[in-house]
This record gives sequence, C-alpha cells and structure tokens, in this order.
Amino acid sequence: VGDKVMVLARSGLWQEIVNVPASQTFLMPEGMSFEEAAALLVNYITAYMILFDFGNLRPNQSVLIHMAAGGVGTAAIQLCKTVENVTIFGTASASKHDSLKESGVAHPIDYRTTDYAEEVRKISPKGVDIALDPLGGSDTSKAFNLLKPMGKLITYGVANLLTGQKKNFMAVAKTWWNQFSISALQLLHHNKAVCGYHLGYMDEEFELIGQVVAKLLFLYGQGKIKPKIDSVWPFDQVADAMRQMQEKKNVGKVILVPEAPKEESKKEEN
Repeated sequence: VGDKVMVLARSGLWQEIVNVPASQTFLMPEGMSFEEAAALLVNYITAYMILFDFGNLRPNQSVLIHMAAGGVGTAAIQLCKTVENVTIFGTASASKHDSLKESGVAHPIDYRTTDYAEEVRKISPKGVDIALDPLGGSDTSKAFNLLKPMGKLITYGVANLLTGQKKNFMAVAKTWWNQFSISALQLLHHNKAVCGYHLGYMDEEFELIGQVVAKLLFLYGQGKIKPKIDSVWPFDQVADAMRQMQEKKNVGKVILVPEAPKEESKKEEN
C-alpha cells in the first residue's frame, strides 16, 4: 500500500481508477515521474524484446526503424545506442529529422518524399541486419527484401490499416491484399528470419516480462534510457491528444493525465 507502480494492461487505462492484478504492476524507481512511468512499459518492453530477444542485436550491425519518432521508435533508438557501433536508419517526416539525428539516428529518411528502400540501398547496398516492421502490407515485403543474409524481420503492427480520421475500406482491403506471406520452404533459400511480436498476447508470461522490466529499470538507473515525452494532455482534451498522433506531429509519447486541480484543492483544504 502506498507504493508507486507502473501498470501493464491491455486496455481500460484511460480513467482515474483502475483495478489490475498485482502481477501486472512494477515498482517505479526513485526519481521517475508518473509521466515517464506511463511511457515506459509498453514501448520499451516491445523495443527490447524485438531488438534483443528476436533480433539478437550485436555490435557493428544495422537496424531499420520505421516511425522512428514514435513511442516504440524512440525506445528502440535508445536501446540500439546501448550496443557498440550500431547503425540506425529511421523513417519519419522531414520535420523530425533533426530530433532523430540528435537521438542517434545516423540516416533519417523522409518516407513521404523518397523510397526508403532505395535510400537504404544507396548507403548500405547489402541492406540491414534487422528490420522492425510496425506497418504491415507491402512494407513488410520491402523490409524482408532489405535484409542481409542472416537478417531478421520482426513485424509488430499494421499501422498501414490506419488510413486517417475515417476508415477507407479500399485502403484497408489493399493493405490486406498486399500482406506479406512466405512459406517455411521459401525461407530456406533466403537465409533470413521472420518473427511476429504482440505484447498484448503475453498476459500470462509474468516471469519473462518481469525479467525484461528488470533489465530496463537497470538501464534507466544508469541513465542509458529515458522515456521521451512529446506532450501531456488532461482527460478532457483526449480528442486533441489523439489528433496530435493522428496528424503525426508527436516526437515521443503523448500522455493522458487526470485533471490535476482537484487534487491540489484537496491538499489546500488539508
């Protein structure tokens, strides 16, 4: 009772009071803000497991990170920097490139104006060792084709299904039609690996997730990782917070908080 904790839950966290099993909570370290805690678990667990457990990231390798200025993207960049001499390719709109360079991305690529696969090939003709794919559709195929021999593709989302404020069913259908598919026999000839990751389906893997969180908190204590907060919004501005992400303006995490003044007024009364 009274412990400050971070919480993992699939849904239902956009409210002031939640009830979760103790196994889904993790103690916050000293000096961590609640905003940082909210930004840490989902993004950094995802980034850590796809880079190290699936990707087996090692020194002198190269990584392609899509949506590099988003939550998982910024976490992945920081985690890549904990390994010696890793070359990072990151896709994002041009306005975010300076921020990406400051964070350690060697080659920011504007996916809106250039073909990112061609840009990667210009710099690294053989491609990359690890490709992180949150996009789905034809982009998964492009990522697979960009892999070096013994390269690894980790797919963990289908952002291409999100087509704007209103659903465009033709765009959704096209994405599904272009979805990457490969057989085990075909993989034999490529010398590449394809992995799928979804944190939401590891609800019962308490020991596994706990080990990852312990490693992340150790890195946080060393100052090697730090959640990047783009902006903080009260609950009654949730539409504006969603628009910030929908219009791809954010660099880092968009955080929701309950309205603060009520708590402050109670303290004054006490």
